[in-house]
Amino acid sequence: MASSWPSDKEPRPGVPAPAWLGMDRETLAPASKLCAGRRGPPPTAEAVSGPRASVDFIQAESFTYPDFFKGYLLPNVPCVFSSAFTQDWGSRKSWVTREGKPNFDHLLGSFGDASVPVANCNVQEYNSNPKEHIPLREYISYWKDYIHGNYSSPKGCLYLKDWHLCRSFPDHQVYTTPVYFSSDWLNEYWDELAVDDYRFVYMGPKGSWTPFHADVFHSYSWSVNICGRKRWLLYPPGQEENLRDYHGNLPYDVTSSALSNIKVYPEYPKCCPAIEVIQEAGEMIFVPSGWHHQVYNLDDTISINHNWMNGCNVATMWRFLQTELCAVQQEIAEWRDTMDDWHQHCQVIMKSCTGIDYKEFYNFLKIIAEKRISLLEKVPATKPLENICSDNPGLDPHHAAFDLSRIADVLESLITNPDFQKLEIDELSLPPKDLFNHLKEIINAASL
Repeated sequence: MASSWPSDKEPRPGVPAPAWLGMDRETLAPASKLCAGRRGPPPTAEAVSGPRASVDFIQAESFTYPDFFKGYLLPNVPCVFSSAFTQDWGSRKSWVTREGKPNFDHLLGSFGDASVPVANCNVQEYNSNPKEHIPLREYISYWKDYIHGNYSSPKGCLYLKDWHLCRSFPDHQVYTTPVYFSSDWLNEYWDELAVDDYRFVYMGPKGSWTPFHADVFHSYSWSVNICGRKRWLLYPPGQEENLRDYHGNLPYDVTSSALSNIKVYPEYPKCCPAIEVIQEAGEMIFVPSGWHHQVYNLDDTISINHNWMNGCNVATMWRFLQTELCAVQQEIAEWRDTMDDWHQHCQVIMKSCTGIDYKEFYNFLKIIAEKRISLLEKVPATKPLENICSDNPGLDPHHAAFDLSRIADVLESLITNPDFQKLEIDELSLPPKDLFNHLKEIINAASL
């Protein structure tokens, strides 16, 4: 898999060197201005280009990273790439039979003893499905029996989800992250810490599905079908508000007839129809930031998915964290005056729910910023950014400068946030204001 940053270190096993991500000044200036001006929710498809009933299908081999950046990433709209973009992946050759079915023998021989997370699609647990870990060989045995039983089993419909295969098997080069999705701060950060990632493999029989949700931190996601087909139901940001019940809860299943009961779902008549996408084998879909979705496997399907984020949606992540903290504070508001370190307890609860708290979010911004600063400090002061080029893979200076401008904008908001100020900021390795001031110096020197 490709990571998205230049580094003096050798890539860790299983992570090939990243592709070159170029950005010209004509893209840099309007992109920085557009993102800096966003203070509300992420833009919707309708706000950008009017109502959409479908998504663009990308076929051209000449489609470039700037094309994707300006046409889909910045406006935050989905698209689907043809199978030609993934035809050389090892997994598309070895994980699939000639008939286009999962190659169970190969998977068993390569990963059979691995412990994998499996969800039961027939059981609702809040707005998700309960999971357990079992050996892959046990899951594949179940899957075969499920197929032979005419896609039925007393065990229910089991779906292998969120398997960190490449973290567990770094020597297996099963795919390479497409260049369009390589500016990935989320996995860049976790790779630096070497403790986690947001790269997953999904495997499931026909009929397995994922309930209605938005991705972690309201991040982007991309997904490629190694084999099989998926049906996606996509809702632009804001439409989910029309799907809440009178308690404010989102539905588990947006296809349920229960939503037509306006006494329970009073805003449902205002909701626009879902944007439906049928994703074929080999195709990859880009799901924008904050788009809620529900997904079905129409065949026996294997897919590779990443959650990711970068300068275009880091402000969305920050808004998401503020909303989550507010919800926690409301939940335990009655103990505000009697609980020692109430604000810190709120952070602990938020981290247990979302996976991150305000201090770690700052550390996340700091690590990405330090990498971008390191790159720009190598640029000779006598040369403008547009005259700098490189034969090495990674981010070009324009892209690094854009990233720093986005970090500075969000960091300024974080520093002035009252809840952040109540934390023990002195414990942080680099004072946030010092980092912010250094960022402004670098950005001014880059003439952004």
